[in-house]
Amino acid sequence: MSRSTYFVQECPTCGRSLQVRVEYLGRQVVCQHCHGRFEACDPAGANASASNSGIDLLRRADELLESMGRSRPPAA
Repeated sequence: MSRSTYFVQECPTCGRSLQVRVEYLGRQVVCQHCHGRFEACDPAGANASASNSGIDLLRRADELLESMGRSRPPAA
């Protein structure tokens, strides 16, 4: 019996977390709860705009540094 690999994606219609097979990336899928249709997308946010994902990455890095008790080095 083969095992499928899943990722978790939130339904944009009802907000429930859904397990979606990786084979469905880029395809239209249907939420089993509300029957809303949406595109299964990369959970890493590849569909986000480059500028927004860069800002998110910097924000997450700052949060990680703060949680470790370090401050961000001064800009050169």
